Amino acid sequence: MAEKKGFGLGLGKMKELANAFQKAQQIQEDAKKLQEELETMQIEGQCENGLVVVTMSGNQEPLKVEIKPEAMGEGAEKLSEMVTEAVRNAYQISTTTMREKMEALTGNLGLPGM
Repeated sequence: MAEKKGFGLGLGKMKELANAFQKAQQIQEDAKKLQEELETMQIEGQCENGLVVVTMSGNQEPLKVEIKPEAMGEGAEKLSEMVTEAVRNAYQISTTTMREKMEALTGNLGLPGM
């Protein structure tokens, strides 16, 4: 008589599957916590001379722009450049922070491209 092979879901495979589901649930919980952390984070970027400071959340949401009184004497064009530079700086810091935290969350999963 031929041996029955079934689906190969013995007790060992069921434990692996249960562990995978537990891990997925933990990752989902950690991702939710990370999202909440990023939303409440305040990251500052500034222009080179520090006369304009932009604050963003960890999710790149602009929260505040501070312009020091000395910046007003620089003229509209220079002020515009300083604001743009500060926004870019804050955005770069925010995206780097988000990427690092996501890599920490997914680093031990062995996902491609992470």
